[in-house]
Amino acid sequence: MDVKTIKEISMDIIGNVGKVIIGKVPQTKLILAAMYSKGHVLIEDIPGVGKTMLARAIAKSIDAVFRRVQATPDLLPSDIIGVSIYNPETKKFEFRKGPIMSNILLVDEINRATPKTQSALLESMGESQISVEGISISLPLPFIVLATQNPIEFEGTFPLPEAQMDRFMINISLGYPSPDEEVQILTSQKERHPIDSIGPVTTVKEITQIQEAITKVYIEESLKKYTVDIVNRTRNHPSVLLGSSPRGSLSIFKMAQAIAAINGRDFVIPEDIKYVVLPCLKHRLILKPEAKLKNIKPEDIINSILESVEVPIEEKV
Repeated sequence: MDVKTIKEISMDIIGNVGKVIIGKVPQTKLILAAMYSKGHVLIEDIPGVGKTMLARAIAKSIDAVFRRVQATPDLLPSDIIGVSIYNPETKKFEFRKGPIMSNILLVDEINRATPKTQSALLESMGESQISVEGISISLPLPFIVLATQNPIEFEGTFPLPEAQMDRFMINISLGYPSPDEEVQILTSQKERHPIDSIGPVTTVKEITQIQEAITKVYIEESLKKYTVDIVNRTRNHPSVLLGSSPRGSLSIFKMAQAIAAINGRDFVIPEDIKYVVLPCLKHRLILKPEAKLKNIKPEDIINSILESVEVPIEEKV
């Protein structure tokens, strides 16, 4: 599949989702790039801004098997993965598949689940498989976890462990709509919700083809070094206790390839890297206590790093 086709399919999906979620094109574009990169997405924002509906709209647009799990403190790992039940007729235990056996798994309010249940997703997110009673079971492809999260300050939430956060390729937020966009939302839902009227514009088979195609998007050696330099500076920043892991570099690398393809190019430019650095890194930084007291945010640190790192001069491809 060529990049022209990838751009056309991506614009169709973005346009379709735009009928349901108004004014969130950049966020939709980033989610598509993560999906094309076989990554997972953490959407962190306050309730009511459309996080769940965005996930449903993307699933319907690609005709995917979609499952939703509402995270609560009493949610068990078996509620996500599945459970073995004894069948008295066959006198054997039979595995009943959980909602994880899907193309898009929405874990709503993931930080309301206990750390034990959150950790149940680690293997599936890292290896696209689950282990049940010592047997590995492959998940359907493509497989992507779209998790939503309320701000940590809200009551009844459990901060995600660092290993879990690192499994998410990107962390984005939707934010409030503008007044004009909010009026459009009211108008669009006057009679029924627009999610009921949209249909698929592509297939999961084409998504897997796109996933294969973007790995061939060219990225010049100097841009690889540019990426590593940015990530390395998060590890040496005076306000950062723990910087990004190499998985952060890989996320930027793969996301930049996907963004280039969505934009109709078969090569990466510095702007592609700049576009994805913040969502790829902001959830991977652990700040020092004194930085938090000064109200320094990961976004501030990443933006300052981007300003300080010299952008390589592009070479003709």
